[in-house]
Amino acid sequence: MHYYCFILMPFGKKIDDNGYIINFDSIYENFIKPAIINAGLEPIRADEEQVGGIIHKPMYERLMLCEYAIADLSIANANVFYELGIRHAIRPRSTISIFASGSKLPFDVSFLRALPYDRDLRNLDLLKNQLTEKLLFAKKEPHVDSPLFQLVDGLKATDIQHIKTDVFRERVEYSKNIKDSLYHARNVKDKDELKSIEDSITDLEDIEAGVIIDLFLSYRAVEGFEEMIDLVNRMSKPLQKTVIVQEQLGFALNRVGKRKEAIKVLEDVIDRHGKNSETCGILGRVYKDLWDDNKSNETLAKGFLKKAINIYLDGFESDFRDAYPGINAITLMDVAGDDRKNELIPVVTYAVKQKMKNSVDYWDYATLLELAVLENNEEKALNVLPDVLSHIREDWEAKTTAKNLKIISKRRNSVEWIEKIIVLL
Repeated sequence: MHYYCFILMPFGKKIDDNGYIINFDSIYENFIKPAIINAGLEPIRADEEQVGGIIHKPMYERLMLCEYAIADLSIANANVFYELGIRHAIRPRSTISIFASGSKLPFDVSFLRALPYDRDLRNLDLLKNQLTEKLLFAKKEPHVDSPLFQLVDGLKATDIQHIKTDVFRERVEYSKNIKDSLYHARNVKDKDELKSIEDSITDLEDIEAGVIIDLFLSYRAVEGFEEMIDLVNRMSKPLQKTVIVQEQLGFALNRVGKRKEAIKVLEDVIDRHGKNSETCGILGRVYKDLWDDNKSNETLAKGFLKKAINIYLDGFESDFRDAYPGINAITLMDVAGDDRKNELIPVVTYAVKQKMKNSVDYWDYATLLELAVLENNEEKALNVLPDVLSHIREDWEAKTTAKNLKIISKRRNSVEWIEKIIVLL
């Protein structure tokens, strides 16, 4: 029988108090996960942060019922500290704390015997061995590591019945099997298989949020936009209201032509949570499509074009590290003859190149391609094109870039080499 180890940590790239970027996904995949497996444990990562930090039944079960836990305290992440507090209140033993060297631990946890690690994962084998040894020691010689049980005399641990842990294990395996099935369906781009998986889930309210979001984004990967919209209506109310779901709902509504509904959803997100690059990037696309829909009405189209430019610009100015809304603003400024384009091009170029020092994805290369086309630099465009094509993850991504290049090419009276790139995309 495998024992489970629950990992409490942030997701994606985050900036610590010293201004350093920590890639927590890389930390998990290359350091924490293999160390846990080497200790003979089954890793389970807390993926609820992807849906806005929503805490619900499966999360509480994992905090209480996983035999072991690892908490990464590298940044002052509210979700991680809240979850660690619950864990320490329930389990007197078997919780290991780690942190990136140089991070400033809050006073309340600074006395914990935490394992430091190098954020760049230098000496990776040594780091993995150190964490594995800590887990093996916790298995062999359990000792009280919860401050609550260390400091409060006579406090007794919660008695967790075996029948509850058995049901918990069944649910974990169920979620894991569904995620594996979703991964397969996504890779073979089978919308019917995804629908079959959704139909097999009897209770969307009771299954972990990460599985539902995985299904939701899997529909996006196969351009199942109607299915995305239908799935939102089946989600629990708290999950429906999360930013990621509302943003992607707006995305899907726009893709099926329901522009007004998409605008309402996205503007509600901005009203509640403020402007950010992702929401503004999606909302800018809605207004760009409205501009395209209404080109027969020059005055109306001009208004939508101006609106799209301003929203994309808002998105870029809310986070200069995200070049996506910036490059879209530049492309539409090119169409509108907006001189601000010349000021923005070097800023977006710098932003995407800085971001690529830490990691690269499709949108980074697509941005460089679009910048090269805007500069009428055929050689530069053809040099980056292979990277663009090799990094396509979902078909709609390439279609979005091709549509942008068509806008640029049309303004230049359909340049032949740009048209060839569009065909390849």
